[in-house]
Amino acid sequence: MPLIKSISGFRGTLGGRAGDNLTPEDIVACTAAFGQWVLNTTGNPKIVVGTDGRLSREIVSGLVINTLRALGIHVVNAGLSTTPTIEMAVVWENAGGGIILTASHNPAEWNALKLLNARGEFISAADGQEVLRLLQQGGFEYAPVHRIGRCEDRTDFIERHVESILALPAVDAEAVRARQYRIVVDPVNSTGALAVPPLLKALGCSCQMINGNITGQFAHNPEPLPEHLTQLREAVVREQAHLGIAVDPDADRLVLIGEDGQPFGEEYTLVAVADYILGLHGPGGTTVSNLSSSRALRDVAARHGAQYFAAAVGEVNVVEKMKAVGAVIGGEGNGGVIYPALHYGRDALVGIALFLTHLAESSKSVSELRRNYPNYFMVKARIERNSDLPLDHIFSFLQKKYKGLPLNTEDGLKIDFPEGWVHLRPSNTEPIVRLYAEAGSPEQARHLAETIRQDIALCQEDANEV
Repeated sequence: MPLIKSISGFRGTLGGRAGDNLTPEDIVACTAAFGQWVLNTTGNPKIVVGTDGRLSREIVSGLVINTLRALGIHVVNAGLSTTPTIEMAVVWENAGGGIILTASHNPAEWNALKLLNARGEFISAADGQEVLRLLQQGGFEYAPVHRIGRCEDRTDFIERHVESILALPAVDAEAVRARQYRIVVDPVNSTGALAVPPLLKALGCSCQMINGNITGQFAHNPEPLPEHLTQLREAVVREQAHLGIAVDPDADRLVLIGEDGQPFGEEYTLVAVADYILGLHGPGGTTVSNLSSSRALRDVAARHGAQYFAAAVGEVNVVEKMKAVGAVIGGEGNGGVIYPALHYGRDALVGIALFLTHLAESSKSVSELRRNYPNYFMVKARIERNSDLPLDHIFSFLQKKYKGLPLNTEDGLKIDFPEGWVHLRPSNTEPIVRLYAEAGSPEQARHLAETIRQDIALCQEDANEV
Protein backbone atom coordinates (compact mmCIF):
# COMPACT_ATOMS: atom_id res chain seq x y z
CA MET A 1 0.00 0.00 0.00
CA PRO A 2 1.50 3.38 -0.96
CA LEU A 3 2.01 6.22 1.51
CA ILE A 4 -1.28 8.13 1.82
CA LYS A 5 -0.85 11.73 0.66
CA SER A 6 -3.84 14.05 0.95
CA ILE A 7 -5.10 17.38 2.28
CA SER A 8 -4.83 15.72 5.70
CA GLY A 9 -1.05 15.40 5.32
CA PHE A 10 1.12 12.29 4.99
CA ARG A 11 -0.01 9.10 6.71
CA GLY A 12 1.24 5.53 6.83
CA THR A 13 2.42 2.61 8.95
CA LEU A 14 5.86 2.03 10.44
CA GLY A 15 7.71 -1.22 11.00
CA GLY A 16 9.40 -4.05 9.20
CA ARG A 17 6.28 -5.76 7.89
CA ALA A 18 5.29 -6.09 4.28
CA GLY A 19 3.14 -3.10 3.34
CA ASP A 20 4.58 -0.70 5.91
CA ASN A 21 5.17 2.55 4.10
CA LEU A 22 6.08 5.48 6.36
CA THR A 23 9.83 4.96 6.12
CA PRO A 24 12.52 7.30 7.49
CA GLU A 25 13.18 8.33 3.89
CA ASP A 26 9.51 9.22 3.45
CA ILE A 27 9.46 11.23 6.67
CA VAL A 28 12.54 13.24 5.69
CA ALA A 29 11.29 13.91 2.16
CA CYS A 30 7.76 14.92 3.23
CA THR A 31 9.11 17.16 5.99
CA ALA A 32 11.57 18.81 3.60
CA ALA A 33 8.80 19.48 1.07
CA PHE A 34 6.62 21.13 3.71
CA GLY A 35 9.50 23.09 5.19
CA GLN A 36 10.40 24.34 1.72
CA TRP A 37 6.77 25.33 1.13
CA VAL A 38 6.70 27.33 4.36
CA LEU A 39 9.90 29.14 3.42
CA ASN A 40 8.67 29.81 -0.13
CA THR A 41 5.23 31.10 0.87
CA THR A 42 5.88 32.94 4.14
CA GLY A 43 9.62 33.59 4.29
CA ASN A 44 9.21 32.77 7.98
CA PRO A 45 11.81 30.19 9.11
CA LYS A 46 9.93 29.05 12.22
CA ILE A 47 7.77 25.92 12.56
CA VAL A 48 6.05 24.49 15.67
CA VAL A 49 6.20 20.71 16.08
CA GLY A 50 4.28 18.52 18.52
CA THR A 51 3.41 14.86 18.85
CA ASP A 52 0.78 12.59 20.35
CA GLY A 53 1.78 9.68 22.57
CA ARG A 54 2.16 6.84 20.08
CA LEU A 55 5.12 4.46 20.09
CA SER A 56 6.90 5.94 17.08
CA ARG A 57 6.84 9.50 18.37
CA GLU A 58 10.53 9.84 19.24
CA ILE A 59 11.79 8.42 15.95
CA VAL A 60 9.39 10.45 13.82
CA SER A 61 9.82 13.71 15.76
CA GLY A 62 13.62 13.36 15.65
CA LEU A 63 13.59 12.96 11.89
CA VAL A 64 11.12 15.83 11.41
CA ILE A 65 12.87 18.27 13.74
CA ASN A 66 16.34 17.64 12.34
CA THR A 67 15.15 17.81 8.73
CA LEU A 68 13.60 21.21 9.41
CA ARG A 69 16.78 22.38 11.14
CA ALA A 70 18.80 21.22 8.14
CA LEU A 71 16.68 23.56 6.01
CA GLY A 72 17.67 26.44 8.29
CA ILE A 73 14.32 26.48 10.11
CA HIS A 74 13.94 27.36 13.79
CA VAL A 75 11.89 24.57 15.38
CA VAL A 76 9.70 25.20 18.40
CA ASN A 77 9.43 21.70 19.85
CA ALA A 78 6.31 21.30 21.99
CA GLY A 79 6.99 17.60 22.53
CA LEU A 80 3.98 15.68 23.81
CA SER A 81 0.93 17.81 23.07
CA THR A 82 -2.49 17.83 21.42
CA THR A 83 -3.53 18.81 17.92
CA PRO A 84 -5.60 21.84 19.00
CA THR A 85 -2.79 23.01 21.29
CA ILE A 86 -0.27 23.01 18.43
CA GLU A 87 -2.76 24.81 16.19
CA MET A 88 -2.96 27.62 18.71
CA ALA A 89 0.79 27.59 19.41
CA VAL A 90 1.56 28.35 15.75
CA VAL A 91 -0.28 31.67 16.16
CA TRP A 92 1.18 32.42 19.60
CA GLU A 93 4.70 31.89 18.23
CA ASN A 94 4.11 33.85 15.01
CA ALA A 95 5.41 30.78 13.17
CA GLY A 96 5.26 30.13 9.45
CA GLY A 97 3.52 26.79 10.02
CA GLY A 98 3.22 23.72 12.19
CA ILE A 99 3.50 19.95 12.05
CA ILE A 100 1.50 17.64 14.31
CA LEU A 101 2.79 14.08 14.46
CA THR A 102 -0.31 12.00 14.99
CA ALA A 103 -2.38 9.45 13.14
CA SER A 104 -5.45 10.53 15.14
CA HIS A 105 -7.76 7.56 15.66
CA ASN A 106 -5.63 5.06 13.70
CA PRO A 107 -3.96 2.15 15.55
CA ALA A 108 -0.48 2.26 17.09
CA GLU A 109 1.46 1.20 13.98
CA TRP A 110 0.25 4.31 12.15
CA ASN A 111 1.71 7.79 12.28
CA ALA A 112 1.30 10.92 10.21
CA LEU A 113 2.45 14.45 9.56
CA LYS A 114 -0.48 16.86 9.79
CA LEU A 115 0.43 20.17 8.22
CA LEU A 116 -0.60 23.63 9.43
CA ASN A 117 -0.33 27.04 7.80
CA ALA A 118 0.68 30.26 9.54
CA ARG A 119 -2.89 30.67 10.90
CA GLY A 120 -2.59 27.35 12.73
CA GLU A 121 -5.13 25.77 10.37
CA PHE A 122 -4.76 22.73 8.13
CA ILE A 123 -3.32 23.70 4.76
CA SER A 124 -5.77 24.01 1.88
CA ALA A 125 -6.08 21.53 -0.97
CA ALA A 126 -4.27 23.98 -3.27
CA ASP A 127 -1.43 24.40 -0.77
CA GLY A 128 -1.33 20.65 -0.33
CA GLN A 129 -0.91 20.21 -4.08
CA GLU A 130 2.04 22.61 -4.02
CA VAL A 131 3.66 20.65 -1.19
CA LEU A 132 3.17 17.46 -3.23
CA ARG A 133 4.73 19.17 -6.25
CA LEU A 134 7.78 20.10 -4.19
CA LEU A 135 7.95 16.54 -2.88
CA GLN A 136 7.86 15.16 -6.41
CA GLN A 137 10.44 17.68 -7.62
CA GLY A 138 12.91 16.98 -4.79
CA GLY A 139 16.33 18.60 -4.83
CA PHE A 140 15.84 20.56 -1.61
CA GLU A 141 18.37 23.21 -0.68
CA TYR A 142 19.69 22.55 2.81
CA ALA A 143 21.37 25.25 4.86
CA PRO A 144 25.14 25.52 5.28
CA VAL A 145 26.40 24.36 8.66
CA HIS A 146 26.64 27.86 10.18
CA ARG A 147 22.96 28.51 9.30
CA ILE A 148 21.44 25.28 10.64
CA GLY A 149 18.20 26.05 12.49
CA ARG A 150 18.02 25.75 16.24
CA CYS A 151 15.54 23.77 18.31
CA GLU A 152 13.71 25.40 21.20
CA ASP A 153 11.91 23.08 23.63
CA ARG A 154 8.65 24.37 25.12
CA THR A 155 6.36 22.86 27.75
CA ASP A 156 3.95 25.70 28.50
CA PHE A 157 1.51 25.48 25.58
CA ILE A 158 -1.07 23.18 27.17
CA GLU A 159 -1.28 25.44 30.22
CA ARG A 160 -1.80 28.44 27.95
CA HIS A 161 -4.45 26.52 25.99
CA VAL A 162 -6.41 25.83 29.19
CA GLU A 163 -6.10 29.46 30.29
CA SER A 164 -7.42 30.63 26.90
CA ILE A 165 -10.47 28.39 27.24
CA LEU A 166 -11.24 29.62 30.75
CA ALA A 167 -11.09 33.22 29.49
CA LEU A 168 -13.86 32.66 26.93
CA PRO A 169 -17.08 34.55 27.79
CA ALA A 170 -19.11 31.46 26.81
CA VAL A 171 -17.36 29.33 29.44
CA ASP A 172 -18.97 29.87 32.85
CA ALA A 173 -16.37 28.32 35.14
CA GLU A 174 -18.22 29.38 38.30
CA ALA A 175 -21.42 27.63 37.20
CA VAL A 176 -19.47 24.44 36.51
CA ARG A 177 -17.52 24.63 39.78
CA ALA A 178 -20.77 24.95 41.72
CA ARG A 179 -21.90 21.56 40.38
CA GLN A 180 -18.76 19.71 41.59
CA TYR A 181 -18.99 17.16 38.80
CA ARG A 182 -17.31 13.78 39.18
CA ILE A 183 -15.83 12.76 35.83
CA VAL A 184 -14.01 9.69 34.54
CA VAL A 185 -11.60 10.33 31.66
CA ASP A 186 -10.16 7.87 29.13
CA PRO A 187 -7.32 9.50 27.12
CA VAL A 188 -6.33 6.11 25.61
CA ASN A 189 -2.72 6.27 26.89
CA SER A 190 -1.96 9.42 24.92
CA THR A 191 -1.64 13.16 25.37
CA GLY A 192 -5.19 13.87 26.43
CA ALA A 193 -3.82 12.70 29.80
CA LEU A 194 -1.73 15.90 29.92
CA ALA A 195 -4.49 18.27 28.84
CA VAL A 196 -7.91 17.12 30.07
CA PRO A 197 -7.18 16.77 33.85
CA PRO A 198 -5.81 20.34 34.31
CA LEU A 199 -8.83 21.74 32.48
CA LEU A 200 -11.25 19.76 34.66
CA LYS A 201 -9.37 20.74 37.82
CA ALA A 202 -9.63 24.41 36.83
CA LEU A 203 -13.38 23.89 36.38
CA GLY A 204 -13.73 22.44 39.89
CA CYS A 205 -14.38 18.87 38.73
CA SER A 206 -12.96 15.74 40.30
CA CYS A 207 -11.19 13.68 37.65
CA GLN A 208 -10.47 9.99 37.69
CA MET A 209 -8.43 8.69 34.77
CA ILE A 210 -8.27 5.27 33.21
CA ASN A 211 -5.65 4.48 30.56
CA GLY A 212 -3.84 7.63 31.62
CA ASN A 213 -0.21 6.55 31.22
CA ILE A 214 1.34 7.89 28.01
CA THR A 215 2.87 4.64 26.82
CA GLY A 216 1.73 4.60 23.20
CA GLN A 217 0.34 1.15 23.89
CA PHE A 218 -3.31 2.01 23.36
CA ALA A 219 -5.46 0.12 25.86
CA HIS A 220 -8.15 -0.36 23.20
CA ASN A 221 -8.87 0.66 19.63
CA PRO A 222 -8.12 4.40 19.78
CA GLU A 223 -11.15 5.49 17.76
CA PRO A 224 -13.59 6.67 20.46
CA LEU A 225 -16.60 4.63 19.42
CA PRO A 226 -19.06 3.06 21.91
CA GLU A 227 -17.83 -0.48 21.22
CA HIS A 228 -14.29 0.57 22.21
CA LEU A 229 -15.33 2.38 25.41
CA THR A 230 -16.79 -0.43 27.52
CA GLN A 231 -14.14 0.11 30.22
CA LEU A 232 -15.06 3.80 30.49
CA ARG A 233 -18.78 3.08 30.50
CA GLU A 234 -18.37 0.57 33.34
CA ALA A 235 -16.15 2.95 35.32
CA VAL A 236 -18.70 5.79 35.09
CA VAL A 237 -21.42 3.60 36.59
CA ARG A 238 -19.11 1.99 39.16
CA GLU A 239 -17.79 5.34 40.39
CA GLN A 240 -21.23 6.98 40.30
CA ALA A 241 -19.75 9.69 38.11
CA HIS A 242 -21.78 12.44 36.46
CA LEU A 243 -19.97 12.09 33.13
CA GLY A 244 -17.44 10.06 31.20
CA ILE A 245 -15.07 11.70 28.72
CA ALA A 246 -13.12 9.97 25.96
CA VAL A 247 -10.73 11.64 23.53
CA ASP A 248 -8.72 10.22 20.66
CA PRO A 249 -4.88 10.14 20.81
CA ASP A 250 -4.43 13.76 19.69
CA ALA A 251 -7.46 15.13 21.59
CA ASP A 252 -9.33 16.77 18.74
CA ARG A 253 -12.36 14.45 19.08
CA LEU A 254 -14.63 14.41 22.12
CA VAL A 255 -17.02 11.59 23.04
CA LEU A 256 -19.25 11.66 26.11
CA ILE A 257 -20.76 8.97 28.34
CA GLY A 258 -23.83 9.68 30.49
CA GLU A 259 -24.13 8.98 34.20
CA ASP A 260 -26.03 5.81 33.30
CA GLY A 261 -23.10 4.46 31.28
CA GLN A 262 -24.85 5.09 27.98
CA PRO A 263 -23.08 6.90 25.15
CA PHE A 264 -24.26 10.45 24.54
CA GLY A 265 -23.47 9.76 20.88
CA GLU A 266 -20.41 11.10 19.05
CA GLU A 267 -22.73 12.85 16.59
CA TYR A 268 -24.39 14.64 19.50
CA THR A 269 -21.27 16.21 21.05
CA LEU A 270 -21.43 18.97 18.44
CA VAL A 271 -25.24 19.08 18.59
CA ALA A 272 -25.24 19.80 22.34
CA VAL A 273 -22.46 22.38 22.17
CA ALA A 274 -24.10 24.08 19.19
CA ASP A 275 -27.42 24.17 21.06
CA TYR A 276 -25.70 26.12 23.83
CA ILE A 277 -23.77 28.51 21.57
CA LEU A 278 -26.72 29.19 19.23
CA GLY A 279 -28.81 29.91 22.31
CA LEU A 280 -26.33 32.63 23.29
CA HIS A 281 -26.52 34.22 19.84
CA GLY A 282 -30.27 33.92 19.31
CA PRO A 283 -31.90 34.08 15.85
CA GLY A 284 -29.41 34.77 13.11
CA GLY A 285 -26.68 32.46 14.35
CA THR A 286 -25.11 30.11 11.84
CA THR A 287 -23.66 26.62 12.14
CA VAL A 288 -21.84 24.18 9.87
CA SER A 289 -21.11 20.47 9.85
CA ASN A 290 -19.97 18.10 7.14
CA LEU A 291 -22.18 16.13 4.77
CA SER A 292 -21.69 12.94 6.81
CA SER A 293 -22.93 14.48 10.05
CA SER A 294 -26.34 14.02 11.65
CA ARG A 295 -29.48 15.91 10.65
CA ALA A 296 -29.88 16.65 14.36
CA LEU A 297 -27.67 19.74 14.05
CA ARG A 298 -29.89 21.11 11.30
CA ASP A 299 -32.94 20.51 13.50
CA VAL A 300 -31.40 22.21 16.54
CA ALA A 301 -30.36 25.19 14.40
CA ALA A 302 -33.95 25.52 13.23
CA ARG A 303 -35.14 25.63 16.86
CA HIS A 304 -32.98 28.72 17.41
CA GLY A 305 -33.96 30.39 14.17
CA ALA A 306 -30.38 29.79 13.01
CA GLN A 307 -29.07 28.78 9.61
CA TYR A 308 -27.39 25.45 8.92
CA PHE A 309 -24.89 24.76 6.14
CA ALA A 310 -23.18 21.52 5.08
CA ALA A 311 -19.56 21.24 3.94
CA ALA A 312 -17.46 18.55 2.33
CA VAL A 313 -15.85 16.13 4.78
CA GLY A 314 -12.48 17.24 6.17
CA GLU A 315 -11.67 19.85 8.78
CA VAL A 316 -10.22 22.26 6.22
CA ASN A 317 -13.48 22.14 4.22
CA VAL A 318 -15.63 22.74 7.29
CA VAL A 319 -13.43 25.66 8.35
CA GLU A 320 -13.62 27.24 4.89
CA LYS A 321 -17.42 26.96 4.93
CA MET A 322 -17.61 28.35 8.47
CA LYS A 323 -15.60 31.40 7.44
CA ALA A 324 -17.68 31.88 4.30
CA VAL A 325 -21.01 31.90 6.17
CA GLY A 326 -19.80 33.47 9.44
CA ALA A 327 -20.63 30.43 11.56
CA VAL A 328 -20.48 30.87 15.34
CA ILE A 329 -20.05 27.13 15.93
CA GLY A 330 -19.37 24.14 13.73
CA GLY A 331 -17.50 20.92 13.38
CA GLU A 332 -17.87 17.30 12.42
CA GLY A 333 -20.11 14.53 13.66
CA ASN A 334 -17.17 12.44 14.87
CA GLY A 335 -17.01 14.44 18.09
CA GLY A 336 -15.14 17.35 16.52
CA VAL A 337 -16.13 20.78 17.88
CA ILE A 338 -14.81 23.93 16.17
CA TYR A 339 -15.38 27.15 18.11
CA PRO A 340 -14.07 30.16 16.15
CA ALA A 341 -14.02 32.41 19.22
CA LEU A 342 -11.01 30.33 20.31
CA HIS A 343 -9.54 29.06 17.02
CA TYR A 344 -10.53 27.36 13.77
CA GLY A 345 -9.77 23.76 14.64
CA ARG A 346 -11.45 20.72 16.19
CA ASP A 347 -10.77 20.95 19.90
CA ALA A 348 -11.89 18.44 22.52
CA LEU A 349 -10.81 20.73 25.35
CA VAL A 350 -13.00 23.68 24.40
CA GLY A 351 -15.76 21.15 23.67
CA ILE A 352 -15.50 19.88 27.25
CA ALA A 353 -15.67 23.38 28.76
CA LEU A 354 -18.65 24.43 26.63
CA PHE A 355 -20.52 21.17 27.23
CA LEU A 356 -20.01 21.38 31.00
CA THR A 357 -21.22 24.98 31.02
CA HIS A 358 -24.30 23.93 29.05
CA LEU A 359 -24.88 20.99 31.40
CA ALA A 360 -24.48 23.14 34.52
CA GLU A 361 -26.81 25.87 33.30
CA SER A 362 -29.43 23.30 32.21
CA SER A 363 -29.57 21.76 35.73
CA LYS A 364 -30.03 18.40 34.00
CA SER A 365 -28.16 15.13 34.12
CA VAL A 366 -26.30 14.07 30.97
CA SER A 367 -28.99 11.52 30.08
CA GLU A 368 -31.75 14.11 30.58
CA LEU A 369 -29.92 16.60 28.38
CA ARG A 370 -29.54 13.99 25.65
CA ARG A 371 -33.30 13.47 25.58
CA ASN A 372 -33.70 17.11 24.50
CA TYR A 373 -32.35 16.31 21.06
CA PRO A 374 -33.83 14.60 17.99
CA ASN A 375 -33.20 10.88 17.86
CA TYR A 376 -31.50 9.76 14.69
CA PHE A 377 -29.63 6.52 14.14
CA MET A 378 -26.55 6.20 11.98
CA VAL A 379 -24.70 3.35 10.34
CA LYS A 380 -21.03 3.94 9.53
CA ALA A 381 -19.53 1.31 7.28
CA ARG A 382 -16.45 0.90 5.14
CA ILE A 383 -15.97 -0.69 1.76
CA GLU A 384 -12.48 -1.81 0.80
CA ARG A 385 -11.34 -0.35 -2.50
CA ASN A 386 -10.15 -3.64 -3.96
CA SER A 387 -11.92 -3.34 -7.30
CA ASP A 388 -10.50 -2.01 -10.55
CA LEU A 389 -13.84 -0.34 -11.18
CA PRO A 390 -13.42 3.46 -10.96
CA LEU A 391 -15.38 5.10 -8.18
CA ASP A 392 -16.81 7.62 -10.64
CA HIS A 393 -18.47 4.73 -12.49
CA ILE A 394 -20.17 3.58 -9.29
CA PHE A 395 -21.34 7.11 -8.48
CA SER A 396 -22.70 7.55 -12.00
CA PHE A 397 -24.60 4.25 -11.69
CA LEU A 398 -26.17 5.37 -8.39
CA GLN A 399 -27.02 8.85 -9.72
CA LYS A 400 -28.95 7.31 -12.59
CA LYS A 401 -30.80 4.91 -10.33
CA TYR A 402 -31.79 7.61 -7.82
CA LYS A 403 -32.17 10.55 -10.22
CA GLY A 404 -35.61 11.34 -8.79
CA LEU A 405 -34.18 12.06 -5.32
CA PRO A 406 -32.13 15.05 -4.07
CA LEU A 407 -28.47 14.32 -4.83
CA ASN A 408 -25.32 16.13 -3.67
CA THR A 409 -22.01 15.51 -5.47
CA GLU A 410 -19.88 18.07 -3.63
CA ASP A 411 -18.02 15.31 -1.78
CA GLY A 412 -18.61 11.86 -3.23
CA LEU A 413 -22.34 11.24 -3.44
CA LYS A 414 -25.09 11.97 -0.92
CA ILE A 415 -28.62 10.72 -1.56
CA ASP A 416 -31.54 12.12 0.43
CA PHE A 417 -34.30 9.55 0.84
CA PRO A 418 -37.68 10.37 2.41
CA GLU A 419 -36.74 8.34 5.51
CA GLY A 420 -33.09 9.40 5.76
CA TRP A 421 -29.89 9.79 3.76
CA VAL A 422 -26.83 7.93 2.53
CA HIS A 423 -23.39 9.46 1.95
CA LEU A 424 -20.73 7.56 0.01
CA ARG A 425 -17.22 8.99 -0.32
CA PRO A 426 -13.57 7.98 -0.59
CA SER A 427 -11.64 8.36 2.65
CA ASN A 428 -9.02 11.13 2.90
CA THR A 429 -6.92 9.02 5.26
CA GLU A 430 -7.40 5.34 4.35
CA PRO A 431 -7.69 3.34 1.08
CA ILE A 432 -11.40 2.71 1.61
CA VAL A 433 -14.81 4.07 0.68
CA ARG A 434 -16.84 5.30 3.64
CA LEU A 435 -20.57 4.68 3.67
CA TYR A 436 -22.79 6.59 6.09
CA ALA A 437 -26.52 6.14 6.44
CA GLU A 438 -28.90 7.89 8.84
CA ALA A 439 -32.60 7.46 9.51
CA GLY A 440 -35.20 7.68 12.26
CA SER A 441 -34.68 4.07 13.39
CA PRO A 442 -31.76 1.63 13.44
CA GLU A 443 -33.63 -0.69 11.09
CA GLN A 444 -34.21 2.05 8.52
CA ALA A 445 -30.56 3.14 8.66
CA ARG A 446 -29.31 -0.43 8.21
CA HIS A 447 -31.76 -0.95 5.35
CA LEU A 448 -30.52 2.15 3.53
CA ALA A 449 -26.89 1.11 3.98
CA GLU A 450 -27.55 -2.43 2.79
CA THR A 451 -29.51 -1.18 -0.21
CA ILE A 452 -26.54 0.90 -1.36
CA ARG A 453 -24.15 -2.00 -0.73
CA GLN A 454 -26.28 -4.20 -2.97
CA ASP A 455 -26.41 -1.47 -5.62
CA ILE A 456 -22.60 -1.28 -5.63
CA ALA A 457 -22.31 -5.06 -5.89
CA LEU A 458 -24.72 -5.05 -8.84
CA CYS A 459 -22.74 -2.27 -10.52
CA GLN A 460 -19.55 -4.28 -10.15
CA GLU A 461 -21.19 -7.42 -11.53
CA ASP A 462 -22.44 -5.51 -14.57
CA ALA A 463 -18.95 -4.13 -15.18
CA ASN A 464 -17.39 -7.58 -14.93
CA GLU A 465 -19.85 -8.98 -17.47
CA VAL A 466 -18.93 -6.24 -19.93
